[in-house]
Amino acid sequence: MEIDEARRLISDHIEVIDEYEYVPVSASCGRIVFEDIRAHVSVPHFPKSAMDGYAVRAEDVSEASKDTPVTLRVICEKDAGDDPSLPREAGDIKGTAVRIMTGAQVPEGYDTVVKQEDTDLGEDEVRIFTSPARFTNYCRPGEDIREGDIVIDGGRRIGRIEAGILSSLGMSRVKVLRTPRAAVIATGSELIRPGEKLTDGKIYSSLSTVLRISLESAGFDVSDYIAKDDEEEISNLIENALIDCDLVITTGGVSVGKKDLVPLCLDKVGAVKIFEGIDIRPGSPTTGSVKDGKFILSLSGNPYAAIACFDYFIGHIVYALTDSIDLIPVETGAVVEDDYPKVRPVRMLIRAFMRNGRVYLPARDHQSSVFSNLRRCNCYIDLPAGEKLNAGDTVKVIKIPGGPA
Repeated sequence: MEIDEARRLISDHIEVIDEYEYVPVSASCGRIVFEDIRAHVSVPHFPKSAMDGYAVRAEDVSEASKDTPVTLRVICEKDAGDDPSLPREAGDIKGTAVRIMTGAQVPEGYDTVVKQEDTDLGEDEVRIFTSPARFTNYCRPGEDIREGDIVIDGGRRIGRIEAGILSSLGMSRVKVLRTPRAAVIATGSELIRPGEKLTDGKIYSSLSTVLRISLESAGFDVSDYIAKDDEEEISNLIENALIDCDLVITTGGVSVGKKDLVPLCLDKVGAVKIFEGIDIRPGSPTTGSVKDGKFILSLSGNPYAAIACFDYFIGHIVYALTDSIDLIPVETGAVVEDDYPKVRPVRMLIRAFMRNGRVYLPARDHQSSVFSNLRRCNCYIDLPAGEKLNAGDTVKVIKIPGGPA
């Protein structure tokens, strides 16, 4: 199946998570907002000074200049956080000023702030050497956020700015989507966990580590397992994972060899395949299945093939589960600086590095079993079938989440 069609089908078969919880705003980074959040108060909710200076009425200083300063009576001083009320004895404020500091509420009746550099810094009386228009150096209520505005759309992931916005509204808790849950099942009798003794014929399960960390970065709670090439063991792990998890990812055993048991196991647990094989390399055996609205992504056991296809699909899986578009891969154009003369009959994802609109091929080895050179890459070149790369060509590039800058 054409990979873009496979990706589209994901949204048609996954059920959106509709459970929520409340968490402290201070612990909400990375969580997904459950529904639109509207401001219940304006920010700021009062007029405040943007400068250290003097609050005045613009009409009182309309004729002021360096040569003909206007003198005003200073009736009080207001610092940030002070009660904005004027002294009872202040009387008519015409022809008066209030010494004011940045962030202080501008008292009622004054409509502009003259910065102190344009005055003689008088204490009882102040001379004004400029004639600013109304609302100069004056932050109006709602200048940043107006009451009733949608400040964060439902489905957006909370970052530091979003958390700061919520705090500016006085919110201590926020309604977020229940954390998605995922399981990674690495299949292969040759796999052992890091820390175990390495013996002949065995290898450490590194791919499951990459996928676990990738999923955690995407906001999932993750469990990971290693299964021998045994139909019953793999089937039981998939079936049990589907009880609690929203997403199951398997690696290995998905091709057509004698020990490629995952397709049989998917049939055994009653999963329905929505695509089986995609028109891209590496990773062409990749299979997508669904059971009871839960998605199973079965990846190659070759590390680069699995990682590239995971990166291609995961943002759309997250969108299907959560309505969050924040992890959908960014695609852009760039000019390639290196040749890639190999012509393949299928579409290719080629590891690469992009900077300032230019894309390079820092990796010499492009085997699907090699992934350590991805540490020098931050994107994939999406190369159409039957084409080669020549320096100077414009290519489509897909950015890798968390790749080097």
